[in-house]
Formats: sequence, C-alpha cells, structure tokens
Amino acid sequence: MTGWTRRATLAGLGAASATPLLGATAKAGPFIDSLSFLPDDLADVTRAGLGAMIADVSEVEEIRDAAGTPRYLRGFRVNDAALDKAVARLAKSPHAYVALKGSDIGKRPGCATFLQFQSTETVGDDLTRIARFHAKGLRVLQFTHHNDNAFAGGALQRVQSGLTPLGRAGLAEMNRLRILPDVSHGSDATMLEAARASTTPIALSHGAARAIVDHPRCAPDSVIRAIADRGGVMGVFMMSFWLTRRAVPTVADYVTQVRHVAKVGGIGAVGVANDFPMGGQANLLKLNNDNARGIGEYLDWWRAMRAERIPGFDWTPAHVVIPALNRIDRMQRIADALRHAGFRAREVDMVMGGNWRRLLTDVLG
Repeated sequence: MTGWTRRATLAGLGAASATPLLGATAKAGPFIDSLSFLPDDLADVTRAGLGAMIADVSEVEEIRDAAGTPRYLRGFRVNDAALDKAVARLAKSPHAYVALKGSDIGKRPGCATFLQFQSTETVGDDLTRIARFHAKGLRVLQFTHHNDNAFAGGALQRVQSGLTPLGRAGLAEMNRLRILPDVSHGSDATMLEAARASTTPIALSHGAARAIVDHPRCAPDSVIRAIADRGGVMGVFMMSFWLTRRAVPTVADYVTQVRHVAKVGGIGAVGVANDFPMGGQANLLKLNNDNARGIGEYLDWWRAMRAERIPGFDWTPAHVVIPALNRIDRMQRIADALRHAGFRAREVDMVMGGNWRRLLTDVLG
C-alpha cells in the first residue's frame, strides 16, 4: 500500500461534498489546538478551553551561520531531556495529561496532550531514536523546520528538495510505530511525497494557504488536496503575515483561510492551530497588539531571508497577529466567527476539533 486514500469513492462528486469519509462523520467534541506549547502555568490550558492539543516540547538552540543568519537547531541531547521534562510536568498537573492515543481524548479530566518535536534533527541519522521517543510518549514528529536536514527539504531554501532516503525510511518507521507524520515547514516536494508515501494519514499541523498569501511557508492547493485525499488535516495558524497581505488583519481573514482549505480539501481537512504561546504572542500583548511596533522583532530575520534570495521575502510584512485572536480565548472567538460566517454547527464542530480527533484516532488508535 503506497498511500492512504479516503476520497477515491467520491470521484465525480462536487467539491463541496468531497470530504474524507471519516471526517464526514466526525462527532462534536472539545476544542483541539494542533500546534501549541506547554504554558508556564498549565492552568492556562483550562482557561483556553482546550480538550486536546498537539504540543511542541522541543527546545531550540539558536546559532548563526558564517553570514550571520540565525539558524535554529533541535539536537538529540537537549530534546531527549526536554521530552522527559514535559512528561514529568504533565504527570503532576490536573489540567493536562500525556495522551498516547486519539481515543484518550475525553477519557479523564484535563486536556489530552499529544507531544511533538518540530524537527527530525532530534533523530539525526539514528532511526532507533524514533522508537526511543515513542516509548517516552512522543506521538507527532515534524520532518523539518524551515531548512533542509537529513530527512527532508525545508520550505525556506533557494533550491527546494523533497524526502531523502533517510527521510523515507524515517517515515516508514513513523508509520510502523503509529507516530503522526507532520509536514509543516516542509518544501512542496516534502509535503507531497510524504502524503503519497505514508501508509497512514498525515498532518500539516500549522500553516496557511498559498492561494491567499504567495509564500513558500504556505501550502499550495496541490498539497492541501494531497493531504486531504488521504484523510489528513491541515491546521490554520495565527501568524498573520502568512494569513493575509491586507494592511490590517482581522478575524475575517482567518475565516477566509479556513474557508479556502475547506473548499480545496473538504470540510474534514481543516482545523485550528496556534503557533504562539497559549496566552498570545507575548511581545505584542505588551504593546497592546500594536502590529506597527511589534513587527519589528521579525524584520531582521525577514531581511536576512531576502538577502539570501529565498523566494517569498521580496515584500515587507506589516503585522504579526490578528489582535482579536492574540488572546487566550481565541478558540471560542474562532468558533463564534465561523458560525457568524455561515458555517453550519456540525462544520464548526469539525473545524474546532472533530477533524483532529478523527485523525489522531485514525493514526494513533
């Protein structure tokens, strides 16, 4: 079996009804955030209204290359310890717990937390580490973060590449162990090849649609469709300069992203991600969500990418956050906005958590 296909039997039907079969029967459930981080105060998970989340527990070491460009590495030693630390924290909390299967969602009080690393740099070239991490509780593994590594090509490279032989072997190991493969930050080739080669559905845990913002960090329709066709899900995240090129970002821009992914992949293929701290992007909160001032902390990196002639950086962003969503109650606000925009109650339930619950159960059990 070379790929997971759910929509083949829907061939010839209209795009509006072409949803993954299990996604089409997703039950109402809790809010699920497909990319967040463990907050300093785990009670924030409860305040955010989350019943489940994918939590990146990797720790990043920043280095600078010979040209002075910042690079972010997630090495084995640091992250093996970070995984242990996250498991120990959650074991002591009444607000969240380590989830090992999708069916763990709702089985006990608190937020079912699926632990993730945002890069296979933690694996290096030793595939036995994937089983090591799995045994400790890791359930989601992202191939790469922006740049090429030993497994796969990243989105922010002048010359794009796909899965390497090691990456294909690593994907097979993820499939064997039933770890959810995550293609966020990957090149187009990485995302397409992983979607087609995986024997389970895959995730694009956090991203946006390139049809709306033409940037390599955003997914083209071909990728959205390939992920959806095999039962996967894409989470639309909060980083506003990849959501809209409009001068002032609003909740309507977020809804437009959700609507586009649903149009291309079906309502069963879209969910909600964060990619900021749970309470919001902290520096913007200090500035009362003044994007004109807050964007400054991103511009050195943005200009460095432009200087390296990375595609997509030939314009200068004006904002970082959607102010109305840069807060801890964003999930409820998004759900309300979807309803007001004409999404039916069942569709809202799917976007806000049902699709992720279905995918996590499909892959993890």
